[in-house]
Order: sequence, then structure tokens, then C-alpha cells
Amino acid sequence: MSTNSPTFADLGVPQSICDALARQDIHTPFEIQTATLADGLAGRDVLGRAPTGSGKTIAFGIPIVANLPKARPHFPTALILAPTRELADQIHVELASFSKPVKVGVVYGGVGYGKQMRLLEQGVDVLVACPGRLEDLIERGDVDLSDVERVVLDEADRMADMGFMPAVRRILDQTYNDRQTVLFSATLDGDVAKLTRDYQKNPVRHEVGESTPDITLADHLFWKMDKAERTEVTALAVTAEWPAIIFCRTRHGCDRLTKQLTKLGVDAVAIHGGRSQNQRTRALDDFTTSRAQALVATDVAARGIHVDGVTLVVHYDPPEDHKTYVHRSGRTARAGAGGVVVSMLTSDQMKDARGVMRKIDLNEPITEPSIDYIRALASGGPKPERAAAREPQSDNAGSNRGGAKGKGKGGRHKNQRHNTNSGSNKSGGNRSSGNSAGGNGGGNASGRRKPKSQGQGSKPGGQRSGGQRSGGQRSGGQKAGANRSRSSNG
Repeated sequence: MSTNSPTFADLGVPQSICDALARQDIHTPFEIQTATLADGLAGRDVLGRAPTGSGKTIAFGIPIVANLPKARPHFPTALILAPTRELADQIHVELASFSKPVKVGVVYGGVGYGKQMRLLEQGVDVLVACPGRLEDLIERGDVDLSDVERVVLDEADRMADMGFMPAVRRILDQTYNDRQTVLFSATLDGDVAKLTRDYQKNPVRHEVGESTPDITLADHLFWKMDKAERTEVTALAVTAEWPAIIFCRTRHGCDRLTKQLTKLGVDAVAIHGGRSQNQRTRALDDFTTSRAQALVATDVAARGIHVDGVTLVVHYDPPEDHKTYVHRSGRTARAGAGGVVVSMLTSDQMKDARGVMRKIDLNEPITEPSIDYIRALASGGPKPERAAAREPQSDNAGSNRGGAKGKGKGGRHKNQRHNTNSGSNKSGGNRSSGNSAGGNGGGNASGRRKPKSQGQGSKPGGQRSGGQRSGGQRSGGQKAGANRSRSSNG
């Protein structure tokens, strides 16, 4: 294998897009981009499997926008479908960072129709959408898909899990027959295989990484404690190592824990299906700009959220099964970076936890909590800069209340381990038994791999994945890979 990676220009990416990426300090393609960009730009159907955080959005986004014909009002020429509002928003932001003069818009449920109707009336070239809201807008006569010549289905397996496949099929049936169809999924069997059979033409198949998130780079800690201790131990863990995502089983549990963590001095925000879209958007923005140290989420709401630089995952409530444990834990230790995964276990949950470990080939002891051990696992790098605190909000418990200590301006997560040893030791919080290594065999963070950085890598300029098609010309333009869109979350 060549030691010199190809550049975006080498792969046929238009110079205007190369320049836009360079302004974001993105110069070298990730593996999935190297694999799929040439086929996407040539207008071929692409079937891709790549893990979260692998750079899929740019992989399918560049072929979608390159040489795309101008759309008429109400008639987009490219469509990206995604399973959740948060993913749709992230795709929209990332594509807009390099798509000019191509206009990218997004529609999803949970918000009013007015702004989306005006967007479609003005005309949008690339429409990023969740299936539910898109069908509503079609039924109302606000959008017509007959001009769509490039389609992307992002996280198709999640759309299947969430029951969107009938809607996805109805939507695809309304697009241009000779379209380019790009599909990305974590798995390529079952409903996804049927979709490929029925809606793709001789797709080029590219697979990158493991079929499930690689959680082996993370340190996995299983801590036994009384139920009443979980909140304080969680606060101490987040104070020692953040940014953190904390998983709760219910919406009410998310809101309650967020309030409790805030009282304990942790800047936490909640995200779940019971919150309005504005609340969810604000919470995600607070987390990605480091106003908030922790995002407290349900499993469903966390689907499709892609945030680089997460260094701690906490299973506050145990996962439903081993697959859920893997997907939760895969939020950290991405792209070669390290991470810590902590499970809070009461005595009646330890048997199930051991069963989960057996199914995923983990062999970790269940120990007393040790906040010192979490600190020891950190790389010693700086924490993300904190964005300026928001004015206090009164509409929800989960939004950030401001008033956090040490907030600076405009920071973004970097895809690397962060930690400062000062100010994070709330002394009494170390409920460690004599072995502060917590039974992890005295793991040493010094051996942790550093991220393969591509720019600052977390939010709007940072890479995500995708694959597009170009080439096949139809009325004045290349056929590029379809966009990614996502449907509203319930």
C-alpha cells in the first residue's frame, strides 16, 4: 500500500470544493472517502458500509453537490434521507460548508411548516430530509421529487429499525427513474439488502472498518454501587473526564438526572424525543461547543448524533442488550482516539452485565468506583475551550443554565483525549478500593493511540462520511450520489 495518500484533487473533486475543504483545514481524504469518491463522482450507484465518524458525509456529499443542475422552486434535484432530526441537521451544516453555489436545505418534523414551505418555494438544489416530514410536505404539494436525479440514503439500517422503510420506498418511487442512488449503512443485510436489490443498479460495494463499532480502544469500567450513589459518582466522573455522553432509559430519567447533575456543578443538557426541536437543537449546540460538559440522552434520541471528541460514555441505566452496549460505547474512542466507558451497576444488575461482557468478548472485573483511575487514563491534553454561556433559560430543565466555571469563547471538541488534572478532583468522590486501577489491570493511558486528525474535526468543518455519484449525465449535469437525510424522531 502506498505511503502517500491521494488528495481530494487526485480523486477528481472540483477545485472549488477542494478550496472550501482546505479553508476548514481538511486536506487528506479518510479511507471511506478515498474508496467511494471516484465512483460517486462518476455517477455510479454506491453501496457503502462504514462506521460512525468515518467521514461518510463528505464521501457522499461531494458527489451530490458537484456539477448539480440548478433546481426549480419546489423541485429539488438531489435528495438525502436520514433517520433523525439531529443527523439531518448535521448533514445540512456540513454540506453547506463546501457546497456553494449549490443551495442545501433541510426539512424534518417537530417544528412548524412555515419556514420549510418558504424554503421550498424559493428553491433548494439539495434537500436533506427525514421521511415523515418529507411525505407530509409532498402530500401538501410543497415539494415534488420528479426532478431528483441523485439520492443518498444515510444510515439505512437505522431507518429500517425505526420503521421508515415503507416511507423510504414510497419516496424513492417518486424520484427520477434514471437516478443515481447511494446508500450507506452499518449493516448491509435484511431490509437494506432488499432496498439495494429494488432501487440500486449494479452498485459498487465498499466496506470500511468493522461491521460494528470498534470499542476495543476504549477502557471499560464496571462499577458496583448503591442506586442512590449513581448520580454523585456520575458527577464526579464527568468532572474528571469530559465531554461525556450519559445514557438513561427514559425521558423522565434524562430530565431528572440533568437537573441533579446541574445542582452538583456539572453543566449538563438533555436530549430525548419529548423535547421540542428548538430545545434539542440548543442542547446539541451547547454540547458540541462545550458550553455543556455532558449530554444526557435516551438511546433513540442519540441515534444519528455524531460528535467527535467524546472522551467518556456513562451507562447510567444499563443497556437493553449487548448490541445497545456496543452502539452506546462506540460514541467514544473514535478514529484512533481513546475513551472511557463506565457502567453504573447495582447488585441486581451485575449478572446481566457479565452476560453482556461475554457476548462482546470483554473480560473486565466489577469493582468499586475510582475517579482517580479515570484521571489516570486521560492523556493530559487540554480540555476544549468553552463557548460563552447562554442567558438563563426558563423553558426547560435540560438546557444549559450558564454560570459554569471557566467558560471561554468559541471552543470546539477536538477528536482527541482531553483532561486537566486541576480543578476536577472533588475529593471525596473517590470511592476506590485499594486498587485504584479499578481492576483494569493498571491500564496506562500513555499507550493510547492519538487520533488521525483531519482539521479540527468535530463540528461544522470537521469531516463526516458519505459517497456521491457523478458522471452519468442527465440534462446538463453529472449524476452524483444521493444525499443523506433523516426522518423525524417520532
